[in-house]
Amino acid sequence: MDLYEHQARQLFEEHGILVPRAEVTDSPREAREIARRLGGRVVVKAQVKTGGRGKAGGVKLAADPAAAELTARQILGMDIKGHTVGRVLLAQPVDIESEFYVSYVLDRAAGRFLAIASAEGGTEIEEVAASRPEAVARIHIDPAEGVTSAKAAEIAEAAGLPPRTVDVLVRLWEVLVREDAVLVEVNPLVLTGQGQILALDGKVTLDDNARFRQERWGAEGVAHEDPLEAAAAAKGLNYVKLDGEVGIIGNGAGLVMSTLDVVAGCGARPANFLDIGGGASAQIMADGLSVILSDPAVKSVFVNVFGGITACDAVADGIVQALETVRLTKPLVVRLDGNNAARGRAILDEHAHPLVQQATTMDGAARRAAQLATTA
Repeated sequence: MDLYEHQARQLFEEHGILVPRAEVTDSPREAREIARRLGGRVVVKAQVKTGGRGKAGGVKLAADPAAAELTARQILGMDIKGHTVGRVLLAQPVDIESEFYVSYVLDRAAGRFLAIASAEGGTEIEEVAASRPEAVARIHIDPAEGVTSAKAAEIAEAAGLPPRTVDVLVRLWEVLVREDAVLVEVNPLVLTGQGQILALDGKVTLDDNARFRQERWGAEGVAHEDPLEAAAAAKGLNYVKLDGEVGIIGNGAGLVMSTLDVVAGCGARPANFLDIGGGASAQIMADGLSVILSDPAVKSVFVNVFGGITACDAVADGIVQALETVRLTKPLVVRLDGNNAARGRAILDEHAHPLVQQATTMDGAARRAAQLATTA
């Protein structure tokens, strides 16, 4: 679960990391009052769970309270990469001397956490890493040892950060461990003209498996997520919205990830990740199709199932029953393989829905789904 910037800042403050004074509101009129309390001149920042706010016009400097109200009115309701701005954060401007980038992220492949840091903060770290990889330090962290002062000093030295950032690096690790996070990022972490180290922005992603320990973020955390992801979560679906045109349904995370790659290799973009796991009941299929077909970007849907414990004929029955309750408006390509695959294909053939097509291989089904999506 991703936190909003103002929630990440709250965590930073709770762990002794300095942040500029700031307040959050959903009202332009209240933005004027907040700006007055903060000294008049403020930075107005859209609160959405996506990057690129500045480039989209979601971060602006307001010279006085009246300008803060006008700016808040302009930003509230904006669409930034499919996220509607429901709140803005108003923060005191800072006299910046230097900007840095620091983060801890779970490296699943290595079975460790990875510290990523650079003395070139304030810009997208991907761009720095691509153009000047030597400017980005990457240091693995043994989770059993964590980030001690010595380890933090090693990270700071490798990245070219000033020694006074060592304490912040230790405290950011405490945020990650104590708050069940899989990502903690500050960009930029700044050195002010007064010699302070401040976190100007923050991104924190919590482990979904620890939601029961992080209930304080629950209500607001769900309220402003992507609406399709929120609808899927309400139905208990493991769904992630992507920027593409081919809707994807599969059983098993590994198979779904492979399906995304194969569709991309066929010249189309996956519109989502949707893993129905071991269950393919009519209700699960209906819920999955309902969410995917609600995405206006979707031009075709690809159901990719390898039958194991859940046999393919049960999956086919689920699809047929789901189509009795969900109005299919886009072509649906189905690939069934594994346990009772022949029987499953026969069930779909017998139903003979005009928008349902079948393919016997994953590559063939992906090519057909991509073709249908790109020629729609």
